[in-house]
Amino acid sequence: MIKLFILMMLLRGGGAVADTGFGRFAERQAQLFQKAYEARDTVTYNSLLAEFLGRYDKLGADERRNFTGYHFDAYYNLCCTFALMGQKERAFYYLDESIKAGMTNYTHLLSDPDLVSIRDDPRFKPMVEPTRRLGDYMYILAHAGAYNTSDKRPFPAFTYAPASDPNLAALRKGFNLDSIAGGGNEASQVINLLHWIHDLVPHDGQHNNPAVMNAMSLITVCKRDNRGLNCRGLATVLNECYLAMGFKSRFVTCLPKDSLHVDNDCHVIDMVYLPSLRHWVWMDPTNDAYVMDERGQLLDIASVRERVIDGRMLIVNPDANWNRRQSTLKEDYLYNYMAKNLYMLECNTNSGFDVETAAPGKKREMVLLLPLDYFKQGPDSSASGNFVTYRTNNPGAFWAAPN
Repeated sequence: MIKLFILMMLLRGGGAVADTGFGRFAERQAQLFQKAYEARDTVTYNSLLAEFLGRYDKLGADERRNFTGYHFDAYYNLCCTFALMGQKERAFYYLDESIKAGMTNYTHLLSDPDLVSIRDDPRFKPMVEPTRRLGDYMYILAHAGAYNTSDKRPFPAFTYAPASDPNLAALRKGFNLDSIAGGGNEASQVINLLHWIHDLVPHDGQHNNPAVMNAMSLITVCKRDNRGLNCRGLATVLNECYLAMGFKSRFVTCLPKDSLHVDNDCHVIDMVYLPSLRHWVWMDPTNDAYVMDERGQLLDIASVRERVIDGRMLIVNPDANWNRRQSTLKEDYLYNYMAKNLYMLECNTNSGFDVETAAPGKKREMVLLLPLDYFKQGPDSSASGNFVTYRTNNPGAFWAAPN
């Protein structure tokens, strides 16, 4: 059995597909699949599967892509059911159908106890091996380690709004950020602000953020409507708080390789520059998390990525958690979830107040850091509506320290 792929996406902030009519049907059907799996009731399961496929196949191509997780899970869990019942031929048939439908979790295929009865069969390895380059995220990230430090393609300089900006000054005063940050050193101040935002506004990956995307408005709306924000909303709020306190910071969109174009999930965290350390540090308000080395030194995103690849020691703060309901543990957080989403990284060139709020004629410039093995390097820059994206293979330029 595999936990529903789409559930992880929604919890982490990938999208609100479950709000659609088919999404609600798919969630109900998944619960019924679970019951049939637990009862080893393959007759009912096949009937449910036929009903699911009847509606799924009528969706448009783009909408089907949103529900790929439900599609391959339906096949995969029926494979597990037959494997547990010792019916190998049927198990292999539905395993193959699951892979063709988009199942790419290579690590799970190798470890799922439901598949013990078929894993030693000579058919198993060649059937699942192609999923490795699509769903073994540590394997994929390890092949994405190379950059081109000589890449000189130009893009706009990163800029940071000063704490004297009137809107940021109002944010600082309105929420008494000096008191929240405390009088300790820089590291303690940015960590205190991280904890405050995490506890103040819950993470909600199942719904879109409010239209006005600045910290003052977002906090107010969340308190008024008793609602939360997805990872991008939380990172936006925390970023403006850091800027208001005089820290140079950016929020970073962490993206998967997604060569099949079926993974709608990404994760957004903050990077904050600490002059005393002379480098950026990783701050994730969704998981109340920061990352350290074996000496307890706060690490930046680039260093975490390198250490995930080469296996050096990483420590996640022990109080890291999701909504005070679930601990954020290193194995799942860094080596599963973030290993997927550290493949390529994107930042706005302008870090300031209200940069995320859409408005007629408002232009946004972003820089995308690509590893050399990405299959679509694309043009040096591209425009879509009011968005302009610049591409680089040079991590030094992307992670440049603020002036």
